[in-house]
Amino acid sequence: MSFTYDDVGATREHDFCPPGFHPLHVRTRIGEGEEVFHRAAEAVMTWEMHRAMGVGIDASSDRAAPDVDVTVTLAGVIKAPCRVVWTVEEHRRIGWAYGTLSGHPECGEEAFVVERTGDGTVWLTVRAFSRGAKWYARAGGAATRGLQHAYARRIGVVLRRLCAPVQEI
Repeated sequence: MSFTYDDVGATREHDFCPPGFHPLHVRTRIGEGEEVFHRAAEAVMTWEMHRAMGVGIDASSDRAAPDVDVTVTLAGVIKAPCRVVWTVEEHRRIGWAYGTLSGHPECGEEAFVVERTGDGTVWLTVRAFSRGAKWYARAGGAATRGLQHAYARRIGVVLRRLCAPVQEI
């Protein structure tokens, strides 16, 4: 399967959104410290964060890496095929992005990056650009985009919860 959009990898560029797409940028504070950073990074890189959201994940690898195919299943019915387009694994920044493949209800790319700032605060940034591909995603218009923003905010809350026991130690 091939990507359903031209600007593959563009979520690496913080302020770029291709013409005709809708941008998304949600940043959530996860906690503080190196242990929280490593726990959050592992949850993001191994699909644990997504599974904890209650979505189905069928991936060709147990860890995010370029060219890994992932099918996200929503509500047990909607299947959304994607492929990881880039990863980053730096000292204070870890994450990845996937792009939509044929059959996905949306067209675009979404990135999930955990970052530890100089003061030790750990953040999750969800950055994306998309537009409806299937009729029901296009028909949803602003409501569909609202659901995408709610999902991005919720995934930050879920990651914070996954990392909470580490913070209490």
